[in-house]
Amino acid sequence: MTVSGSPQRTFIDGLAQSTSGRLLRQELRHRWPETTDELADINRYVLVPAGKMLRPLMALHAAEAVGGNPSDVISAVLGLEYLHAATLVHDDIIDGDDTRRGLPSVPAAYGIPTAIVAGDHLIFSAFESLVDEPWVASPARVVAAVGELAEAGRDLCRGQALESRLVGDLEEGARWYAEVVRLKTGALFRAACCIGATLGGAGADVGAGLAAYGEHVGIAFQIRDDLLSFVATPEQTGKPGTSDLLNGRPTLPLVLAYQAAGDAERDELRAVLDRRAARDGDVDWVHRLVDEYGAVAGARAQLASHVRRALAELAVLAPSPSTTVLTDIARWITSEEQ
Repeated sequence: MTVSGSPQRTFIDGLAQSTSGRLLRQELRHRWPETTDELADINRYVLVPAGKMLRPLMALHAAEAVGGNPSDVISAVLGLEYLHAATLVHDDIIDGDDTRRGLPSVPAAYGIPTAIVAGDHLIFSAFESLVDEPWVASPARVVAAVGELAEAGRDLCRGQALESRLVGDLEEGARWYAEVVRLKTGALFRAACCIGATLGGAGADVGAGLAAYGEHVGIAFQIRDDLLSFVATPEQTGKPGTSDLLNGRPTLPLVLAYQAAGDAERDELRAVLDRRAARDGDVDWVHRLVDEYGAVAGARAQLASHVRRALAELAVLAPSPSTTVLTDIARWITSEEQ
């Protein structure tokens, strides 16, 4: 199903209003109603209203693109949103972020102990969603999908642990950035497309192609997120523009600026990350350094490379409306829309 609309409506707005987007949001509200159960209420706070829901949307279109019926797997693919939401809750704990999607983060609103439990609850809910309707797909496909989600979850944990080890270390950050992004972000996009293809009945070759497509889209999506601190406002992103600097995280623009800078500038950039941009003028200085060395353009070039590689993987699919949507999602990542 293609996404269209007026020039004022963004691609993501159109995707949210597509048949698949409406089905997902309807099912999400049905599964997480208002309740007196505190934990379920917190998870509803995380999930409703929904964000972009790219991962379950990609899974639905992957299923449809290989000949499956999206309605048959809609409950299962919502598990991808649960796992993604869980990582956001835990990220906000790790990073100490008080804002998420323009609202108080779960740890800020409910406290860290409750946020940990809520994130854990969402992880278990993700696996439950895959086996909630096992009669829809063959048992073998359900088992494969559970394995794919578990593998993605392990990769997410490995990526977070590696990223935490690299905080404030731009030398090692430059060395390991690609691996962190592949694990922490690429893995769940990979799983989304692979699970959709698996539950839709795809063969091994097509499933592998869609998994590779998803991984490249995920990496490009993370690079896009890295760029937001330098090209978008906090009002547009829903989180503080200084979040990455305050957390000492070596994002791609910082890594590229560091690699291009001289020794004195490298020393100062390391110092900014060490003190978490606490001194007046730190953020402006970093932005000037990133501009001076063309780090935004360099990051965009890497983003575009991953998008091209993602699009090449879609050659395994026959032309269809869902193939078009998967193509458009990859291309949207290179756009200026928020």
